[in-house]
Amino acid sequence: MSDDLATLGRYSGPATLILSSLAGGAKHGYALMQDVEAFADVTLRPGTLYGALSRLEAMGFIEALEGDGRRRPYRLTPAGAGALHAQLAAQRQVADVGLRRLSTAGAMR
Repeated sequence: MSDDLATLGRYSGPATLILSSLAGGAKHGYALMQDVEAFADVTLRPGTLYGALSRLEAMGFIEALEGDGRRRPYRLTPAGAGALHAQLAAQRQVADVGLRRLSTAGAMR
């Protein structure tokens, strides 16, 4: 698979949120949902979360750790950190262009 989150298409948004959460340390599914809601005000439904975790693990961006009971924590891999960095840099570029154009067009007045 590609090392680019953009190849995930419509799934790149949840993937970016999950990788951003895991950049702060390993977490299991419920902790991921809580963290994403806290920092992004986005509620990831279980189907979306676990589908994204499966795709990210298959891409080598995250890895499952030994869990205790039903909780299975995941952590970011170096490949995942690189993909996240590239994705966030691209998003920053788009945001910077949009904000600059809004300010020069007077649309923010």
